[in-house]
Amino acid sequence: MNALEALHQRSSMPRLDGPAPSPAALDNIFKAALRAADHGLLRPWRFLVIQGESLNKLGNLFAEAAELKNPEISAAELEKVRLKPLRAPLIVVTISSPKEHPKVPEFEQDLSAAAATQNMLLAAYAQELGAMWRTGSMAYDPVVKKGLGLDDGEKIIGFLYLGVAAAPGKKILDEDPANFVREW
Repeated sequence: MNALEALHQRSSMPRLDGPAPSPAALDNIFKAALRAADHGLLRPWRFLVIQGESLNKLGNLFAEAAELKNPEISAAELEKVRLKPLRAPLIVVTISSPKEHPKVPEFEQDLSAAAATQNMLLAAYAQELGAMWRTGSMAYDPVVKKGLGLDDGEKIIGFLYLGVAAAPGKKILDEDPANFVREW
């Protein structure tokens, strides 16, 4: 698949099955992340790979965070939160890990980590893998951040769910770029 095809055709796949991406596919995904725009070549990111029993541990962490936030959460809602990580056989957590730099503000470094995540989505698609970038309240929750070992100043950019598409993705709208571009 060529780069323009991947850029023009990629879509999120919310329903994912196993198997998880192979080690070679994951290596390609992480190599793509390392090519993201990165002012100052700071590499202001790091990634956690969560699979196997660790998906259940993440679900328990999500449930703990949800229960602390809302002690009156119903058992059904708590179980729904606990099962969220099981929507894919593998999750990559992108963590923005900003570095002190006189010319590169933290905001730019967060954007670089987001660009790395986008590159991973494209690399997954180019290898015919299904992928979905999710954030949601758990990405901002201090219990989740602590449980995943984030340092002060680090933040979760997103949870990248990876696997085999269990169903076709949503139909991609064929948007006209002219609707979003103006001369100045």
